[in-house]
Amino acid sequence: MSYDLKTKENEDDVTVFLNKLEKESKRKDAFRLLEIFREETGEEPKMWGEAIIGFGTYHYKYKTGHEGDWFLAGFSPRKANFSLYLAQTETKRETRLKKLGKHKSGKSCVYINKLADIDEQVLREMIRDTVQFLKK
Repeated sequence: MSYDLKTKENEDDVTVFLNKLEKESKRKDAFRLLEIFREETGEEPKMWGEAIIGFGTYHYKYKTGHEGDWFLAGFSPRKANFSLYLAQTETKRETRLKKLGKHKSGKSCVYINKLADIDEQVLREMIRDTVQFLKK
């Protein structure tokens, strides 16, 4: 069973996208996140869909037979907050989230309002863990 994934890597310009962010503070945080993710993944940023910035790619295949390509780690500057796309082992994830700072979290997303709310070193560790976990 296969279906077409809506969110795909594309050639849109990441810098142009970020410069369109209305709030200066959000724009500044987004460019800082760009720097952090680039440093920790060792990958160049690519636009995925209209509003996600992803770094690196990996191929996945589920037991159902569904397969595709996705980014290793990434973020999206949403209107309400930043969505950070990070995948890790459950044990490391829980430990790191406790140390991260002010956030909300979903299954593979962490939501933050601004960078000042979190510990940048913990974020860096989470990005490295994500890349390591997904490359295995």
